[in-house]
Amino acid sequence: MLSSQVDARAKRQAFRAGLESGRLQRFPGAFTPLTAPLIQELGFEGAYISGAVMAAELGLPDIGLTTLTEVVQRGHQISRMTDLPTLIDADTGFGEPMNVARTVHELEDAGVAGLHIEDQVNPKRCGHLDGKEVVSADVAAQRIAAAVKARRDPGLVIMARTDVRGTVPGEQGLSLAVDRAKALEAVGADAIFPEAMQSLAEFEAIRAAVKVPILANMTEFGKSRLFTHEELEGVGVNLVIHPVSLLRIAMGAIERGLVDLRDSGTLDGQLDGMQTRARLYELNDYASYSAFDQTLFDFEVPGTHE
Repeated sequence: MLSSQVDARAKRQAFRAGLESGRLQRFPGAFTPLTAPLIQELGFEGAYISGAVMAAELGLPDIGLTTLTEVVQRGHQISRMTDLPTLIDADTGFGEPMNVARTVHELEDAGVAGLHIEDQVNPKRCGHLDGKEVVSADVAAQRIAAAVKARRDPGLVIMARTDVRGTVPGEQGLSLAVDRAKALEAVGADAIFPEAMQSLAEFEAIRAAVKVPILANMTEFGKSRLFTHEELEGVGVNLVIHPVSLLRIAMGAIERGLVDLRDSGTLDGQLDGMQTRARLYELNDYASYSAFDQTLFDFEVPGTHE
């Protein structure tokens, strides 16, 4: 009721244990607080909080227009609703090293278990679009070093994302990604997020280059084929995110429903695909609120057919 009873430090330790377990950690993107308990209930290891999704929910493109305040607020809203660890997209850290340090403090206070900071220039672009530019290796390292130094809870996972693979085609781009992953590990990154890998072999190359855990981004309509969890685990990937998937599923259903409503004047034909009232109340834990204070919530939770 109200929020998770598991504190942030425990979630961070669980995240680290999962990354070291040898089992692939599966983090679907929680695009609203309500999706977080559902992700937990269905047996996933954690929830991802996507910057692209946060921008999209505000009607903005994913080009660095969201503010630190907006990201922190969403991180807190989602993290408090699940016992699972959450990993949040901190874009480029919202500025230079001192800004990065403040970003770490704010997100730490929001209760996330980990965050990743990327090496794109400002304004950034979606990681699976062409035309990206990255900062120098020195600047990228300064961002991660600042994040590591600013961390107050040693359990907080500081992940370094590199977009350099998408800036140069062919083997040269992969070679640059390998070199940068090594450099970011050397300044204290707890994990590496190599963006826009184009094959399992490329993930294998990153895996061989660093000792820390690595992440695979399985975003639809992107540069990477949608590898299965079994395939990713087989090449040594430790963590997979599906950042925008639930938003895409939901928005697809919303658009189809609106078309049906416009054309037929009713949503009766959509009922079989809707979440029932009872299921919504179950996820919102109405029964606990009612038991806690019946002077405020004096009702019976409806049956599953409603």
